[in-house]
Amino acid sequence: MSLGTPEALKHLRRDPVLKGVLRQVGPFTMKPARRQPYEALVRAIAHQQVHGRAAEAILGRFLGCCACEGFPSPEAVLSLTPEAMRACGLSANKVLAIRDIAEKAAAGVVPTRAAARRLSDTELIERLVPLRGVGQWTVEMLLIFTLGRADVLPVDDFGVREGYRVAAGLEEQPKPKALREIGEAWAPFRTTAAWYLWRAADLHKEGRFRQPKAI
Repeated sequence: MSLGTPEALKHLRRDPVLKGVLRQVGPFTMKPARRQPYEALVRAIAHQQVHGRAAEAILGRFLGCCACEGFPSPEAVLSLTPEAMRACGLSANKVLAIRDIAEKAAAGVVPTRAAARRLSDTELIERLVPLRGVGQWTVEMLLIFTLGRADVLPVDDFGVREGYRVAAGLEEQPKPKALREIGEAWAPFRTTAAWYLWRAADLHKEGRFRQPKAI
């Protein structure tokens, strides 16, 4: 099932809150990155708790340290010493997490894109959350931005909850449980809904979101 399809937009416009968001944001433009899940997870770890540009600089040094074309294989990562990885700017915890992901990828626990197609969202979450440094939110971002899964609503995400708050004219963000219940009506297109809520939060931050009356 593709993201942002006419069918998805028609379905989401039935929601009184999302209808206004879709009108203000405009066309759906997200395109998932065609990466292997292993690469997506390593990149996610590198970006944790670090500003985007700083994280990219650290990641660039790490990739250069591997001295290989393209993204380094799990085996190439494991051939590095932890000290060499630390010298790239990675924290001790991130080194442990990346090495754990590489080990699990080499063992087949982290599936390839092809293997992931045979697994449900729930199966992937259950399989990957035990990895060091990987939580449910990280796997949900993998499902959305790497695998392009159509029905993922990351209710713990600040931006998604903030987007719903501003779109609905609420004073406080909905709790994750409440947003999960609200979002049931958006299935099976909850990824598209989440993207629009992220954009609503962005527009609000820029002062360009037309605020509805409080409900």
